[in-house]
Amino acid sequence: MMSQQFQSALATLSVAAILMLDTASSRAVEPIDIGSRRELFVDQHLIERLDGVRLQLHRPTRREVVFRSDAAWEGNGSAYQSVFQDGDRFLIYYRGGHHPNSKAYQTSENSWETLCVAESRDGIHWTRPEVGIVEFAGSTKNNLILDKAMAEEIHGSPAHTAVFKDTNPDCPDSERYKIVIKGSPRGLYLMVSADGFHFRLKSDKPFATDGAFDSQNLMFWDSVGGVYREYHRSFDKGVRGIVTAVSKDCSNFPKPQWLKYPGATEQALYTNQVQPYFRAPHIFMGFPMRYNDRGWSPSMTALPGLEERQFRSKQSARYGTTVTDAAFMTSRDGVTFHRWGEAFIRPGPSRKDTWVYGDNFIFWGMVQTKSHLEGAPDEISLYATEGYWQGEYTSFRRYTLRMDGFVSAQAHLSGGQLVTKPLMFDGSQLAINFSTSAAGSIRVELQDAAGKPIPDFTLDDSHEQFGDELDRVVSWKSGTDVSQLSGKAVRMRFELKDADLYSFQFVKKEAK
Repeated sequence: MMSQQFQSALATLSVAAILMLDTASSRAVEPIDIGSRRELFVDQHLIERLDGVRLQLHRPTRREVVFRSDAAWEGNGSAYQSVFQDGDRFLIYYRGGHHPNSKAYQTSENSWETLCVAESRDGIHWTRPEVGIVEFAGSTKNNLILDKAMAEEIHGSPAHTAVFKDTNPDCPDSERYKIVIKGSPRGLYLMVSADGFHFRLKSDKPFATDGAFDSQNLMFWDSVGGVYREYHRSFDKGVRGIVTAVSKDCSNFPKPQWLKYPGATEQALYTNQVQPYFRAPHIFMGFPMRYNDRGWSPSMTALPGLEERQFRSKQSARYGTTVTDAAFMTSRDGVTFHRWGEAFIRPGPSRKDTWVYGDNFIFWGMVQTKSHLEGAPDEISLYATEGYWQGEYTSFRRYTLRMDGFVSAQAHLSGGQLVTKPLMFDGSQLAINFSTSAAGSIRVELQDAAGKPIPDFTLDDSHEQFGDELDRVVSWKSGTDVSQLSGKAVRMRFELKDADLYSFQFVKKEAK
């Protein structure tokens, strides 16, 4: 038998061997080449270790109602909105029509299907352009761009559309704007336009046929991958979910595959709203509307609009007892997503036109707008539905978020640290998007691939950064920039005290 002293020595050697193996393993890890792209802490992709730091999901701030679909040809069934910036204007495309299952509108003449457009110069004040395309009640003085008659060849549904501007450099100008539309034979079709108003059918053959399509179905050009990506709804054993496919040709996609959410609980996802983040297009962001049928209970009957809810439940039980909110998810490959369990947008305080089926549907797309604070940097505007199937119209409410402000690495005043995996970068300066309290701070250390601090770039060499900025350049006491480390494998060690770190980017020093 081994002596106790020998067993203790062997255990010590075993621990040392494990540590050596761990160190060797970390040294052998291939560094992630981030070049000069902006990186966000929306997942664990770049993170090796968190100590006293957590990744915190941030909810956008609820702002004003910017638009109501209250024209005669619009109504309380407005949904499936798409929004994007187009030059010096912003565009929202949205469905028009009243819903016949609303107590206020019970006749078939109110159940038309149309596609409308609104314009804005600032993303806050919206108007209806008179495009003169579709006749409604004997006049073309409206903002209608599509009705069922215009898509009759494919029995298309203007109620199930998504509109985008194709940024593929090889896209013909005559097809720069595209509508994804549900049609028959069952599938998804494309309509194209040169100006975003006058659309024609691109082909009478669907580009996708495998799916449910009873939702907003999306397509966009992935500038990083050089491919088109499409996302649409399907059902897996009766549960609403999302599938995707990739193609070089927007007219033909292969059989789709299911999105993956490692570690996430199963949830019914009504829409997907996947898009490349415009400040970091290698990261895909989705804002699915979560479908929650809570059934009848004292809490359900305590929600606002009980009479309308009971009426709708007579048409279909789920119309009365389903409530919806918005989730947030991100992906690096467009298939495997990190999906947060907590809501990105909650229904909010119980009041008129809230906590109803179809609410908190985030429009497909986000835009950059001016801050309401004078002198403050631009922010992100998102839009979501409110009062769906309630009363005479649907409200479009604006929400705002700081640039890159979806998730932060966050620590208390007592402090914490975040250490990255080995990275390779291209640049001469490190800029961070961060916020601290008046007492808080962030310091940055650069290490070699093995985790050894690099002289002149240690934590003690780092100047404390405090404030609230989108692009603060980090500095060290030596005054040396990071150009000497460009192209080499390094780790980053962030020390945070009562601080939020949203993103970072290695950039080239601007010439004076």
